[in-house]
Amino acid sequence: MKIVHREYAFEDNRGQILDILENEAIDSVTLINSKKGAIRGDHYHKETTQYVFILNGELELLTQAGEDALEKAILKKGDLAVTGPMEKHAMKALQDSEFLVLTRGPRGGKNYENDTYKLKNSLYKNL
Repeated sequence: MKIVHREYAFEDNRGQILDILENEAIDSVTLINSKKGAIRGDHYHKETTQYVFILNGELELLTQAGEDALEKAILKKGDLAVTGPMEKHAMKALQDSEFLVLTRGPRGGKNYENDTYKLKNSLYKNL
């Protein structure tokens, strides 16, 4: 897991500009709303990298690479989390939340299930 705290690239009296990603090829962009307490993910992708950008709310992100220790991060508005291929990941909404998932790889649209592998044991059972 990689967490990036983005800062505005430009700001003036008209408002602000925030570059979420730079120099990345993206195959799909998904908007997700989650109610407080909802768990998303609990899976991994063999070929897909996902960038999760928090628009509103707060999420708890759990990741695990192979048999490494479980990693945990709290994501807030403006945070960008990156999960790579073969990295198990799950998110729990700590508040009603809205976020973008920018995807590089086959996971997206009608191909969602083609590169999504559900975990037999939830990462939340490993806490």
